[in-house]
Amino acid sequence: MRAVVQRVSRAQVTVKGEIAGEIGLGLLVLLGVGRDDGNTDASYLVEKIAGLRVFEDARGR
Repeated sequence: MRAVVQRVSRAQVTVKGEIAGEIGLGLLVLLGVGRDDGNTDASYLVEKIAGLRVFEDARGR
């Protein structure tokens, strides 16, 4: 399982010419899942991505 995380000001996904989803400021995660990947792999990536510190906090850090 691999994940590429990108900070975006906005992003959208289109399917057959129609918008299937969109976000404003946030994280875009491109996720690759293999046949042998399981719940343990998914849980690990969820925790790792959720813990990323890529946006400024209230103090501008």
